[in-house]
Amino acid sequence: MKILIVIPSLGNVYGGTSKIAVELAQSLGEHKIEVDLVTTNANGSTCLDEPLQTWIDKQYYRVQYFPYWGWKDYKISGSLTKWLFHNVPNYDLVHTISVFSIPTLLAHWICQFHQIPYVMNPQGMLEPWALAYKAWKKQIYYTLLEKPSLDRAGALQILSQSELEGIQSLKLRAPAVIIPNGIHRQDFETLPNAEFFYQQFPNTRSKSLVLFLGRIDPKKGLDILAIAFAKVHQAFPETHLIIAGPDNIGFLPTVQQYFADAQCLESVTVTKMLTGQLKLAALAAADLYVAPSYSEGFSMSVLEGMASGLPCVITTGCNFPEAATANAAHVVEIHADAIANALIHCLKYPDEAKAMGDRARQFILENYTWDKIAVQMKQVYIDILKSH
Repeated sequence: MKILIVIPSLGNVYGGTSKIAVELAQSLGEHKIEVDLVTTNANGSTCLDEPLQTWIDKQYYRVQYFPYWGWKDYKISGSLTKWLFHNVPNYDLVHTISVFSIPTLLAHWICQFHQIPYVMNPQGMLEPWALAYKAWKKQIYYTLLEKPSLDRAGALQILSQSELEGIQSLKLRAPAVIIPNGIHRQDFETLPNAEFFYQQFPNTRSKSLVLFLGRIDPKKGLDILAIAFAKVHQAFPETHLIIAGPDNIGFLPTVQQYFADAQCLESVTVTKMLTGQLKLAALAAADLYVAPSYSEGFSMSVLEGMASGLPCVITTGCNFPEAATANAAHVVEIHADAIANALIHCLKYPDEAKAMGDRARQFILENYTWDKIAVQMKQVYIDILKSH
C-alpha cells in the first residue's frame, strides 16, 4: 500500500497539526505502509531551512518540501500543484490534513481528476466555534469550494465523538471515522529532569507551575485563563503560569494585556514554543496543566499533559469527554470561574490531584498511542480501497 500525505506546512509555528502529520507518517511507516509526505516550506513569517523539491529520507517515510507564495492565511505553491498533478496517480490513496487550505483543496481536485480516493482530516476546523471565527470569509470558501470536496472524500477522519456531533449540522456526505491523535509511549516513559527547564527559566524555580501548552491564538481561551489564573494566584500566591507556544499571528501583545488587566502579569512567563527535551522538561517541572480552549479538534498538548501524569484542567471545547468519564481530568465549562475552581481544587487537594494524574497517564498510554492509531488508520485505508 502506498499512501501520500498532503499538508500545507510542517513549520513548528503551526503547532500540533504539523506534529500530527509527521507522527502519522512515521507510525504508518512502522506498520509496513509506504508513506510519502509533501508540503510547503512555510513557517509563519519565515521559511523552513530545508532542501526544496527533493525527497528527504526519514526512518519510516519520505518528505518533500516545495516553495510557496503566501497571501494572508493562504499558501499557494505552483510547483507543489504541478507535482501533485503528475504524481498523485502513483499512490493508492491520498490523506490530506487541514481545511481552508489551497494545497489540500487542489489535492482533492487532482484526486478526483485521477480517480484516486482520499481521506480528509479537518483537525477540528469544521467545529462550530472555528467556523464562526472570521465566518464571512469562511462561509463563501466553504460553500463554493470546500464542501463539494469534503462530500467526495472516501472518509473524513474525525478526532472525537464530540467533534462528530459538532459537524452533524453540515450534513456532509462522506462517511466519518473517529480516529484520534496520539503520542509515542517511549517519549513519556521517563521524563527528563525538570532542572533543564529551570535553568532556561530561573524565575519559575520553587513555584507551583501551571502549564499552558499551545498556540497563542484566540481559540485557545487565554482571555478567560487570565481571569481564572488571577483568582488562582490570589488564593495561592506561589503559583506561576507558563504560557508555552508559538505566536504565528502576532496575538501575544493582546494576551499580555489580558493578564495585565487581570493584575497577574508578573506571575506569568511566556516561553514561546518549546520542543524536544525542553518541552518534556517543562512537563516534568509543571504541577498542573490547563487547556482553556473554546474549540479543539483533539489537542496533542492535552494528550501530552495527561501522558506526563499531570493533573489536567480542560474545557468542554477540547472535545475530550472521555477524560471525564475515566476520571482522568477535570473537564469544565468554558468559563473563567469553572477553570479557576478546578485549578484551586487541585491545589487544595494535592493527593487527590496526583491520583487523577496517575490515572490520566495510564488512560492515555493504554488508549492513545500512535501504534494503536496506525492500526486503525490502516484498516480505514484497506476498507476504502476495497470499495473503490
